[in-house]
Amino acid sequence: MVLTYTFLGKGGTGRTTIAFATAKRYASQGKRVLFAGQEPAPALSLILGANIGPEPTEIDSNLKAVQLQAATLLKSGWEELKKQEAKYIRTPFFKDVYGQELGVLPGLEGILTINTIRGYSASGEYDVIIYDGTGDQETLRLLGSAEIMSWYIRRFRQVILDSELYKVLSPFFQPISSAILNVDWTSNNFSQPTQQVNELLDNAKAAIADPNQVAAYLVTTEDPAAIATARYLWGSAQQVNLTVGGVILNQGDLTENISSEFAPLKVTSVPHRSTQDWRILMDALPDFSQAAKAPRPITINIEKSQVSLFLPSFDKKEIVLSQYGPEVTIEAGDQRRNIFLPPALKGKPVTGAKYQDGYLIISF
Repeated sequence: MVLTYTFLGKGGTGRTTIAFATAKRYASQGKRVLFAGQEPAPALSLILGANIGPEPTEIDSNLKAVQLQAATLLKSGWEELKKQEAKYIRTPFFKDVYGQELGVLPGLEGILTINTIRGYSASGEYDVIIYDGTGDQETLRLLGSAEIMSWYIRRFRQVILDSELYKVLSPFFQPISSAILNVDWTSNNFSQPTQQVNELLDNAKAAIADPNQVAAYLVTTEDPAAIATARYLWGSAQQVNLTVGGVILNQGDLTENISSEFAPLKVTSVPHRSTQDWRILMDALPDFSQAAKAPRPITINIEKSQVSLFLPSFDKKEIVLSQYGPEVTIEAGDQRRNIFLPPALKGKPVTGAKYQDGYLIISF
C-alpha cells in the first residue's frame, strides 16, 4: 500500500522544505519515494539541489522527483482520452486532435494532476509519494475531486433517467445509439460506459478517506496570519474527507497558546535549516504513522441514527446544513460536501443537529 502525504498552509511557511525533508527521511529508511512538486522548475530544482523535469528523475538513493507540468500532463491525458473513446465509439471524432495543440483550461490542471498521482501510486514503483501542491483550497479541491465527480454521476444519471424528456426519447435513442455506439444506452445499461469511471472514483474516495493511505499535515509559523490560515485549511480538509494528522511549527517556539489553537492535534516544532544538511529537519519531523490517530472527518453510528462530522476552526454560524434530496449537504467555509448515507439512513429526514466541541452531530 502506497502512503501519500501532502502539506497545507499559508505561502512562505516553508511547506516545500518540510515536504522534501519528509521525502528524504522516508528514503533514508529504505522506502522508495517520489517527490511530486508544482513549484516553478528553477525554484524547485534549487530547493532539491538537482535539475528535475516532467518525468521522475532519481536525485538520491531511493528518492525520485518530478515536476508536474500542466502542458505535459495534458498531452498524455489527451492520448488516454482517445484510447477510452475508441473503446466505445466506432468512429472516434477526437482522433485528429493532438494533445500538443491544446491549451490548459482553468481547473483542468487539477484534474490532470490527481490523475497523474494516482497513476504513480498504482505503478508499484513507490512506497511513499510526497505531493507538494499549492497547499491551499486548490489542493483540497483537487483531493476532493473524486467525491465531487462521483456525486455528479450518481445524481445526474438518476435525474436523466427520471426525466420526461428521456422517457419520450428513449424509444428512438436506443436504435440510434446501437447503430453508432458499441454499448446499450437503455435505462438498464445506462451506466455501462461509466462503470469503469465509477470504480476508479470509488477507489480514489476510499484512499482519501483512509489516513493509512493519504494524510495531510498543516505547516505554520508563529505568524498569526499563518496560524489562522492553517486552522481554516484544517476545517476545510474535513469537508473533502481528508484526515489532517498533525501540525508542524516551522522555525518557531512551541507555546501553550499555539498548542491550544490546534488541539487535539499534536504540534511538532522543527528548527531552521541553516546549511545543506537536511538531517536536523528530518530528525525533528513528527511520526507520520500516527496520522490514523487524529480525529476522522466523519463517523456514522447507525444504531444511534447519527452522523458526526469533525469541523474544527469553524464557528457554528459558518456551518449550513440542508437536505433537499436523498443526501445531506454541509456548507462550511468555502467547501460544500454531500454526505452519501448508508441504506439504513438514506431517505430519512434530519430530526436534529448540534455543534459541540468541533463536531457537527446530525440525528435522523
